[in-house]
Amino acid sequence: MSAPVTLPQIVYEAPDFDARFMASLHEYGFAAVTNHPLEGGRISRIYSDWRAFFESGDGGVFEMDPVKQDGYFSLHQAEHAKGFLERDHKEYFQFYPWGRCPNSLRADLATHFDAAVALGVQLLACIARSLPQTVTSCLSEPLRDMIQGSERTMLRVLHYPPVPTAQSLMRAAPHEDINLLTLLPAADGPGLELQLSSGEWISVPHQPGQIIVNIGDMLQEATQGYLPSTTHRVAATTADSSVSRMSLPLFLHPRPDVVLSPRYTARQYLMQRLDELGVM
Repeated sequence: MSAPVTLPQIVYEAPDFDARFMASLHEYGFAAVTNHPLEGGRISRIYSDWRAFFESGDGGVFEMDPVKQDGYFSLHQAEHAKGFLERDHKEYFQFYPWGRCPNSLRADLATHFDAAVALGVQLLACIARSLPQTVTSCLSEPLRDMIQGSERTMLRVLHYPPVPTAQSLMRAAPHEDINLLTLLPAADGPGLELQLSSGEWISVPHQPGQIIVNIGDMLQEATQGYLPSTTHRVAATTADSSVSRMSLPLFLHPRPDVVLSPRYTARQYLMQRLDELGVM
């Protein structure tokens, strides 16, 4: 019997980081990075403080703006995956530096946002160094430049409530991310799964201190499919469905005017996908 497939752990500061990081992205669309510079204590504090916010019921004060897309999305406003009618079983707060946020919770989010974007810039630079010339020559501008001045990069504080007894709900149905690159610190519980090219689903390692990096559809579009945007989901297993789960993905988005391909600008792509997700 062959050993189960699992994502390799890649040390951020290792001399061979670039090669191993790109190999994982190219094969899986995902990479599990350890020894990264994001502060674990702050991430844990964000989870604790925002869990209390969601449990307080105060989210309605910051009800989501359907145009600006900032603020609180309730269970009834949450997105549904493309091709699915039922909304995901989650609530979340979308944070932009220019957007709304409870004053008492802004400082940690803003500091983490800046640190995660800085790390994202370095990861995009790593990707750019490793792309074959045939792919690089098709980019409308360097990858790092695509996010410079962007006001669409967004930090999402996600809360997956317990799944009601005897209900079969998907915390996040199978989907691909819209953006260029997603940076996801370790959630406070398991459940994230990715789909291999064979169709098999595997669990993404849930290791404290790691960060999961995955390719979004916009980067797949810009690289003409060289880097795959992999389907993933958040499953609610029998063991953990009665426990809530916190997660903190940063979605790196290009400026709206960036030309991804002859088919799309970033704005055109984003508007199409938000409409498909039922949040416009």
